[in-house]
Amino acid sequence: MTTEEKLQHFYEVSVENAKEEAEQAVREYEQVLEASLEEHRQAKKRQMEMELQAETENAKRQMNKALSAEQLRIKRRLSRTQDHLKEKLFVRVAEKLEEFRKTPEYVAYLESWIQKARKFAGRYPISLSVGAGDAALAEQLSKAAGRPVDVEPEDFGGGLRAVIPSKNILMDGSFNSLIQGERDTFAFDGRMLHG
Repeated sequence: MTTEEKLQHFYEVSVENAKEEAEQAVREYEQVLEASLEEHRQAKKRQMEMELQAETENAKRQMNKALSAEQLRIKRRLSRTQDHLKEKLFVRVAEKLEEFRKTPEYVAYLESWIQKARKFAGRYPISLSVGAGDAALAEQLSKAAGRPVDVEPEDFGGGLRAVIPSKNILMDGSFNSLIQGERDTFAFDGRMLHG
């Protein structure tokens, strides 16, 4: 083999080796790029899932916030409506009691209340009183009670009050107190509130 042939052979072998090394380098670089691309895809997928989850949670929070605000608005409106209806109801109750005070049954009611108060007091002294609005009935009730029935300077909407001083007991059967007690415990759900 001549020098020229040797050089030609060396050249061909060198070029062939260089080609193989270049192809090997390209394949390795492609593998690195593919791995990098897959890693980038996975990272983007995780990021998108996290963003979607964050947006979903944010949307739920916003929806719950809006729902809570609407529920509060409805409760306030319901409460105002109930307060209005409750006021109308108790105005009507007061009107009915005022009508009742003009009937003979009212006097019978007061006489019955006096008997219950006297029975409760037993042997202890008791003082009875009506409000200024029932001053005209004081004498008649005194006869029924067998003792004086005092007239208070205030009008307590009808009814009677009895005091048993020795026991420090006030029996308040005034209509204003009875109405206020009912007003304090009245509820629209069919139950009475306690406490």
